[in-house]
Amino acid sequence: MRQPSHKTALLLMIIAPTMWSTAGVLSRQLESARGFEVSFWRSFFAAIFVFAVLAWQHKSQLGKKLVNLGAYGLASGFMWAAMFTCFMLALTMTTVANALIVESFAPLLTAIFAWIFLAEKIPNRTWLAILVAFAGMLWMFVDGFSKLDGRGLIGVVLALCVPFAVAANVIILKKGGQQVDLIPAVLVGGVISALLMLPFAWPFSASNHDILILATLGVFQLGLPCMIMVHAAKGLSAPEISLLSLLEVVLGPFWVWLAIGEEPAKATLLGGSIVLGALIFNEVMAFREDKLRNQTSSL
Repeated sequence: MRQPSHKTALLLMIIAPTMWSTAGVLSRQLESARGFEVSFWRSFFAAIFVFAVLAWQHKSQLGKKLVNLGAYGLASGFMWAAMFTCFMLALTMTTVANALIVESFAPLLTAIFAWIFLAEKIPNRTWLAILVAFAGMLWMFVDGFSKLDGRGLIGVVLALCVPFAVAANVIILKKGGQQVDLIPAVLVGGVISALLMLPFAWPFSASNHDILILATLGVFQLGLPCMIMVHAAKGLSAPEISLLSLLEVVLGPFWVWLAIGEEPAKATLLGGSIVLGALIFNEVMAFREDKLRNQTSSL
């Protein structure tokens, strides 16, 4: 695929997190499938879907595309696998709001990783946003998560793995995505995740009703939006990708609240608002600086 225009990439990066945000409300409809089995089936169906799309696109050249992924593709595949596995397991152990708001730390981690691995200078406004967001995270942990039982705390720890994997994957997409087509790495991630989960998921207990929901999750909540994100990343900066990904954090608890009445704790909402406010402030200021810089250069 050719590199999308900036406007097209923005639209794609709105669509992708909107699709991701349905994970919570769909997973709450499951009858008997839990934990490892949920992660297995979701990753399995995502891998099947991505394989089918790539086979249709590339036909006999698919094997060559996978071989050409190289180190960047393998690394991206492992990051996708970490996201697929940890996020879904977290949803089965803690609330959707907790899992998604913890994930909202990814943009700041992305900025730090970009500074380290892409030699991008981090402006003072971003360091300020990091401090404010950290305060919001502390508020969430002390006042919101302190009442969680052991299972809930494990869910939060698993959720914390996601933003690190997201940030690392964004750097990989920006560093290697211009030379290598990294969409097949989504397939690699799905296969790795499914294989890791299979021993723990067996014997299966999912009903036909659950299989249908898990197939929907695998295709429309995982496989397709992840492919969309990889393509959109070619036309966006790392901060733009991270900022637009926050739509998942905003919409996820809303769908669950609207559909099944799972109301987030007040501390989670307040702490999450602080985190989101810091992230949005940082990125809006970045966009304003870029606009002023472009106006100055055109004079």
